[in-house]
Amino acid sequence: MTVAAKQAQRIKVLLVDDEPNILQFLELGLVNEGYKVAAAQDGQEALSLAESFSPHIVILDVMMPGMDGFEVCSALKKERPVAVIMLTAREEIEDRVKGLSLGADDYMPKPFSFAELLARIQARVRNQFPHLLEEVTIGPFSVDAARKEFRFRERELDLSPTEFELLKHLVFHHGHVLSKSAILDRVWGYDFGGEDNIVEVYIRSLRDKLQDRDHKVIRTIRGAGYRLDLV
Repeated sequence: MTVAAKQAQRIKVLLVDDEPNILQFLELGLVNEGYKVAAAQDGQEALSLAESFSPHIVILDVMMPGMDGFEVCSALKKERPVAVIMLTAREEIEDRVKGLSLGADDYMPKPFSFAELLARIQARVRNQFPHLLEEVTIGPFSVDAARKEFRFRERELDLSPTEFELLKHLVFHHGHVLSKSAILDRVWGYDFGGEDNIVEVYIRSLRDKLQDRDHKVIRTIRGAGYRLDLV
């Protein structure tokens, strides 16, 4: 079994569409890829299934009788950490803006490519549920959480357990500025009683191991914290 197939087995996808042919097509394709799949034909059924199935990804049609996709998206986002990819025959910018404003994470107009849908599902998992992946490659970084191995530009890094967790946190939130306090809470824990300058010490160590002498990978954002860039 491939790494991708092993990863897919951990991921639950809820399909919501009032067209049986589309549901059948998507369910068959995703099951063949290894995903755990549940399907609903209307909004109320989708919300009920979400309670018992606890999906990571929801593929959600906009135009449905009764409760439409916008209402379902809003309700799902209030209840659980789920990634929503909306499908619709509509192409109006206003509909896309409305969906995104309600919390949708992505938007695909019908008809769509199944290969593209797979790529978008994988992107959502990488961004929102990276802990589900045994191995994940993000830019020049590769991390194997099960083996506790990190590679940077194909070079394996010799990291302590804390360095591993810190770098993983920075990589999985690349492009975002993370404050020292946020890093302490996530990597060291809420009950850490030491000084926050411990973060600076570990950042310095990571820069040495990444050979990041110019601080172009892990950047210091003055007065705000640190940001990892995929260079």
